[in-house]
Amino acid sequence: MPANTDNGAVSMSLRVFRRRSVQILAGFGVVLLALTACATPEKSADTQQPDSASLETNSVSSPVMISSSDVPFPRPRTEPWQSQAPSRIVTLATGSGEIVAALGGADRVVGRDETSESPEIDRAPIVTSGHSVNAEAVIAAQPDLVIVDPSTGPSEALEQIRSVGIEVVEVPEAFSVLEVSAKVLAIGTAIGAPTTAIDQVIELSTGGPNVGSPRGNTELRVVFLYLRGTSAIYLLGGKGSGADDLITRSGAIDVGAAAGFEAFTPLTAEELVNLNPDAILVMTKGLESVGGVDGLFQLPGLAQTNAATTRYVVAVDDTLLLTFGPRTSGVIDSLTQAWSEFQMHGVRTGSPT
Repeated sequence: MPANTDNGAVSMSLRVFRRRSVQILAGFGVVLLALTACATPEKSADTQQPDSASLETNSVSSPVMISSSDVPFPRPRTEPWQSQAPSRIVTLATGSGEIVAALGGADRVVGRDETSESPEIDRAPIVTSGHSVNAEAVIAAQPDLVIVDPSTGPSEALEQIRSVGIEVVEVPEAFSVLEVSAKVLAIGTAIGAPTTAIDQVIELSTGGPNVGSPRGNTELRVVFLYLRGTSAIYLLGGKGSGADDLITRSGAIDVGAAAGFEAFTPLTAEELVNLNPDAILVMTKGLESVGGVDGLFQLPGLAQTNAATTRYVVAVDDTLLLTFGPRTSGVIDSLTQAWSEFQMHGVRTGSPT
């Protein structure tokens, strides 16, 4: 199975994947070769195509768009903070600005990365460039504390920030709902947020007591595709992508994870045909980059899947899908509703080829 790939400078959302990246140039080559070689897979007696008898002809309006208006930002907590808490914070860890805002610390944020778009911190300048930390911009913000995660870089920039006496705290990343608790706790503790606020934001982010249970129960087979058509990046989501946890918790089946694929694998037509998804999950900018739904179904292999018949696509805002924070529970609810709507239209699911 191909190695995981990534690109740290293509788009805002790919910042989430940086830690998983190795061999970027080799990965691009694999993608391009695979797409070229499999551009027009021949149909044979051994290749099962979607059975028109097993699928209803009425398809759901597509794509279903899930945006911040569908999953609004939570109301910030209002508990009093510790007097010694940092008063000037720069949030560079993925989605950390949104968490700080939810904890009630928006007025303390004086700099942020491009993945933190909570309206309460929009006034704070972005201090990264192409996902890379701009040390001069961070230092100019005169922060007491800078929050980073293992993906934040380059390391030289972080060392430059530390060298002038600014505290830099690394917090864990989250690629599943269960990992959000540790992320929120680490950020809340670092910034000195009230314990009650931390507990409330953790419950809000994870869905509380029902964190371990799927919120739906369908047999819908979904594939997550990470797409950047303008840069020839076409990746298949699998186990550990983050999307796999969201798909499972929303009651569907992540076919990439179920088939044993790793987090992000170069896409080939053969793999798509074999996985035979009923629906497709993408990010909004990724869908735009391939020319919308019509362009999406021109990708090699997709025309031979059930999804080509249903044309069911769900597109989620780039800064919403994989940030894993206060809105994650709402994302799962929105996906659950989308899958339920899909099945309510009478489209029956297929099985892998």
